[in-house]
Amino acid sequence: MELLQELILAGLTSLWDYIALHVLTCLIPAFLLAGAMVSFISKETIIRYLGHAVNKLQSFLTAAFGSFFLAACSCTVIPVASGLYYRGSGIGPAFILLWVAPAANILALTYTGAILGGEMVAVRVVSALMMALVIGTIMTGAFRREEVERAGTSDETMTGKIISRQDIVLIILLVISLLAPNYLIQSGPFWQKVIVWSIATALVAAYAVKVKTNDQLIEWMKETWWFVRIIFPLLLIGVFIVGVIGAILPQSWVENYLGGSSMPASFLATLIGSISYFATMTEAPFVDTLMKMGMGKGPALALLLTGPGLSLPNWLAIARVFGVKKALLYVVTIIALGTVVGWFAGNFVF
Repeated sequence: MELLQELILAGLTSLWDYIALHVLTCLIPAFLLAGAMVSFISKETIIRYLGHAVNKLQSFLTAAFGSFFLAACSCTVIPVASGLYYRGSGIGPAFILLWVAPAANILALTYTGAILGGEMVAVRVVSALMMALVIGTIMTGAFRREEVERAGTSDETMTGKIISRQDIVLIILLVISLLAPNYLIQSGPFWQKVIVWSIATALVAAYAVKVKTNDQLIEWMKETWWFVRIIFPLLLIGVFIVGVIGAILPQSWVENYLGGSSMPASFLATLIGSISYFATMTEAPFVDTLMKMGMGKGPALALLLTGPGLSLPNWLAIARVFGVKKALLYVVTIIALGTVVGWFAGNFVF
């Protein structure tokens, strides 16, 4: 009974930390951005640059490089990626965004360089990009028939104005409200992030009220609520489970089996990273601590990639939004690629 109470307490503590530190300044802006994408970005815009009929290499690289500027964790990125997908993006670009934004955004890379050095950053960038292209190719190939059916006649050549200047400004303000708290306040008390978020959100609200009608604002909130309703409960459940797992897993066991650059060590690091929840930037100090305890550079890279890029809450939410088959293929692909990349880098790069 005492052990059960400890595990429940660990889960609740994890849940409390997540709600206290991530919902206000991360998830709320992400959900608002996702709702705005569906409401204000024309389907033709997304189809033109990321749709099924666009050259795959072009759309994949557009999604990958654009993702570098979106500082999001594995949970925060889901509403954004799903917003693109349901607005007409191909499945490949949507899942590339789902991967690259948390695994290799500029904020996380900068912080990683400060703690682990430039070599680790360079390898992390190259690895994330290579994995992104593989992920996009696999997801597109596996669900090609579904993509064709979903696209219908939407991939025809489109002309005319496809997005207004006002909508572009509003989307940019929303992106700023999502990024500013973490970009501007990288250390210090949480209330400083709240202040930055409040100012950015106030600007968003003032501009939206000025340029949008009441009906448009209501539609935006309806779309935002749709994402909240289907994603947020699963995130909370997943975070609770991760807290319980963290209380069960002995630290000494992790230290003993993450040394060197063997395939099993890389696989274990990938597996730990793919289950655990890491807010963006928190993976770097965690990996630094484990490396000082003897973890090899290969497993360290695998954990740096999959730690922020995947998590158990992320699995559940992806399955809900994109479907179980897509979630299973995506997770298995990431675990396999993370293992191989970590092993290869540990033996042939570092």
